[in-house]
Amino acid sequence: MGQVDFAYEMAADSAGMPLAASIYADSDDVRDALQEDVKAAGFSVRESGTLDELLAGDARALGELTLVDCPRPDVASMAALARLDGRVANAGAKLIVSTSVDGLDDVFGACAESGAQILVDPRRGERVIALGRMLAEMPNLRLRELSETDRLALLRLTEQVGKIAERLDRMDTARWGQDASQDENSSAFRFESPVDSYRAPGFERQPHLLAAPQRKAKPPLPSATLVRQIIAARKLRTRFFDGDFFADPAWDMLLDLTAARVEHTRVSVTSLCIASGVPPTTALRWIGQMTEAGLFDRVEDDADRRRAFVCLSDKAADGMARYFSELDRDAQKLI
Repeated sequence: MGQVDFAYEMAADSAGMPLAASIYADSDDVRDALQEDVKAAGFSVRESGTLDELLAGDARALGELTLVDCPRPDVASMAALARLDGRVANAGAKLIVSTSVDGLDDVFGACAESGAQILVDPRRGERVIALGRMLAEMPNLRLRELSETDRLALLRLTEQVGKIAERLDRMDTARWGQDASQDENSSAFRFESPVDSYRAPGFERQPHLLAAPQRKAKPPLPSATLVRQIIAARKLRTRFFDGDFFADPAWDMLLDLTAARVEHTRVSVTSLCIASGVPPTTALRWIGQMTEAGLFDRVEDDADRRRAFVCLSDKAADGMARYFSELDRDAQKLI
């Protein structure tokens, strides 16, 4: 893991003053692992405590990076996480939160301001990837001196090291007699998210698909039945081939949200992660990228401010409508 230390050392040194991290987790093992990883990343540990200490710690100074492990969120911990999210956003700091699939909707609802990275049942390799991504965004002296090409190279190097760490995790699991093939992190999906804004298939060749209409009226979205048939046909491939070969989370999520918009239904972040066909942490990174690209919108639940949903933006809905308009009746033949 010497490459990890090298990459982090390049990024974390800021005029000789190490960046500080705050760590909150109830599990001693998780806290110990997080402390080890953030120290390897060049951070000093400002505070390491339990979630109860997080609940009581609003007055304490935060580090440039805060890591929280909250696998089973309750009302009190979500209220504390929402306050922490606001403080991190106001301070211009970074936040990484790990949780379980069952806690994902609650954590997503609580983290509305800071642009937190949310990890779902992460292995250590995924934590390494998250640290690398946060480091690439840190506004410290060394990173300001890096060109955009160097930033991307550093980020990709960290991701590759994270994948190596994940393989080691699976080797350890197999050595202890567990079935590593059942682990969701054993998939071969690519972890790289798009660097620039996402473009729907064919966009580069047909830039008019997302352009504002000139004289023609906007085409309507396709029927939900048609979109659901396309989704079902895409899933059918996994009965005959390894689904890893067909991973296309951005398109699968666009299709799912298109059908939901036509049906006037709301989609939770957990449901959208399932629709993506990739592990939840990977899906969350895509959701973040597509939200930044203006294709997805985050919508707060008026009835419960602790919840939030994901929907197509008007820009994406217009693009999907024009895409299906171009296909016209050929869409039925493609199913």
